[in-house]
Amino acid sequence: MTIALGVLVSGSGSNLQAIIDRVREGSLDADIRIVITNMPGAQGLERARHAGIPTACVRHADFPVREDFDRELVRLLRAAEVEFVALAGFMRILTTEFLTPFAGRVVNIHPSLLPACPGLNAQRQQAGHGVRLAGCTVHFVDEQMDHGPIIIQAAVPAFAGDDENTLGARILAMEHRIYPQALHWIAQDRVRVRDRQVEVVGAARSMGAMWTNPPLETPFDA
Repeated sequence: MTIALGVLVSGSGSNLQAIIDRVREGSLDADIRIVITNMPGAQGLERARHAGIPTACVRHADFPVREDFDRELVRLLRAAEVEFVALAGFMRILTTEFLTPFAGRVVNIHPSLLPACPGLNAQRQQAGHGVRLAGCTVHFVDEQMDHGPIIIQAAVPAFAGDDENTLGARILAMEHRIYPQALHWIAQDRVRVRDRQVEVVGAARSMGAMWTNPPLETPFDA
């Protein structure tokens, strides 16, 4: 099935671009109905406009009450008839006013192997700690930060001398692959959630070549 997708961004929107590119090439069955940002100068807005996707800017600073901000997001997403919401570098914690109307239908990408290094500056946390494997996670969003059930993770090597920029670039390259993959599985109705465990129906149980679990599938593995 084709999922009606809304994407929330706060910055450059590189993961948004990865999603747009996969939709264009036909490997992700999604219709991006709207892209919303809380930052007027976000590059993600330009990426969306260039792709002909409707956009909206909702400045969180205009809403002293966090729940009112979330209600406005919900209003815009419902007006666009969005079914699933993808957070792509959206730097706001969502309240139940947002999560209840879209329960089980909000996903996020985080640049660490959760539950390690939640929150801000995850790349810096990993480089500073001297990890040997870093990575990224696509997960469902719940009321706790970077906490919901995990759909897919990818690991990348971390080297002595890495800083948040060098390690972050390696992580970001995998983000651009696993996020569209996770959305494609959702579009295929293959994702089942039982408590904290996520099953991807039909996914292989062998390790993928790029240290992902579940393994990437064609064309996301190339």
